[in-house]
Amino acid sequence: MKKTDTKKIVGIGLFTAIVIVLQLISMALRFGTFSITLVLIPVVVGAALYGVGAGAWLGLVFGFAVLISGDASSFMVVHPLGTVLTVLCKGAAAGLVSGLVYRLLEKKSVTLAVAIASVLCPITNTGVFLLGCKLFFMPTITQWAASMGFENVGAYIIGGLVGINFLIEFGINVLLNPAVVRLISLGKKK
Repeated sequence: MKKTDTKKIVGIGLFTAIVIVLQLISMALRFGTFSITLVLIPVVVGAALYGVGAGAWLGLVFGFAVLISGDASSFMVVHPLGTVLTVLCKGAAAGLVSGLVYRLLEKKSVTLAVAIASVLCPITNTGVFLLGCKLFFMPTITQWAASMGFENVGAYIIGGLVGINFLIEFGINVLLNPAVVRLISLGKKK
């Protein structure tokens, strides 16, 4: 039987709390329809420090925090089950992909591993959100687009729903990579 790693449990617990607090703080940072999340950085750091499972867990916690905070309320009234599935899956997938990519590349270069994990995390998060939009919300999104004067629903989705938020989240992840690398280096020292 494997011995419990107290440092890992405490670390994941701390990152869980950081994810929840950052999501609640992020509620005040709005550009467009949704808040800009700051949570993807601790998801990547947690995945790098504690493994793929921790990344998926932290992403799942991010999803729960989004649901509890009301940040998904526009979609919840349209399709509650679709909203819950989309929000939980996008967070967990972002953490899982970050952890997998980091693990695959860390032996070559920690900097490269963090950079690619940090880039893929918001791409995965937004990609799964877009998939959820396609599967559960297209009739409603089409109505929203028409009411905003968009003739093309795709342009509305990119320009009105995810474009600005994605670019800001992507930029935050890329700009904070040096700090992420430093945190991981400090966390890996014994």
